[in-house]
Amino acid sequence: MENSMNFFSKMMRVIASSMEIPVVILLLVLIAISVFMIGWLATEFFTERRHLNEELPKMIDELNETENTGEVEWSVIKSGLLKRQREALLELIKHPDITPLMRESLAVRLIQEEQSFYDRRLKISDVIAKIAPMLGLLGTLIPLGPGIIALGQGDTITLSSSLLTAFDTTIMGLIAAAIAVVISTIRGRWYTDYMSMLETLMECILEVEKKHA
Repeated sequence: MENSMNFFSKMMRVIASSMEIPVVILLLVLIAISVFMIGWLATEFFTERRHLNEELPKMIDELNETENTGEVEWSVIKSGLLKRQREALLELIKHPDITPLMRESLAVRLIQEEQSFYDRRLKISDVIAKIAPMLGLLGTLIPLGPGIIALGQGDTITLSSSLLTAFDTTIMGLIAAAIAVVISTIRGRWYTDYMSMLETLMECILEVEKKHA
């Protein structure tokens, strides 16, 4: 019985030790992705977000003043809306022969597609926020085994190295998770605004189409 326990203990120790390098590599990858997402968020803000709030009231006024579908299409094309918003609105406009009910159904489908797109984009940071602390905990616990053995043998050098690895991986996991949480929160608020704006503009276009039908 004791031999069996020793065998299983050694097997678990081997498996745990073999996971240390993959865990550290994964944490480094998550840190790199998090840094990339910070740059992506900053780019998104300076190229799109800061000008977008000014476009909605301007766009609504232009749509209310249009007299035909061609003017609506041109207003959308030259607007400062996001590329995906323009594409969705143009897709709604370019079917002049469908019935009002079918056009409303098309608008709903386009909105659902946009929501799915934003959900997929948010999922990246959401997954990192969940996985990074787990990997950090693994990176903390795995080196503690050799560290405890080294402590019992009076090997302070190995103990110090194990503790340093444990602390570093914990910090890396928490940093990656914190960045991901912040990015998910900011983007979640932005994307909610984008969807609200798209729904408002589609409703305006549907009203314009009804008015000139």
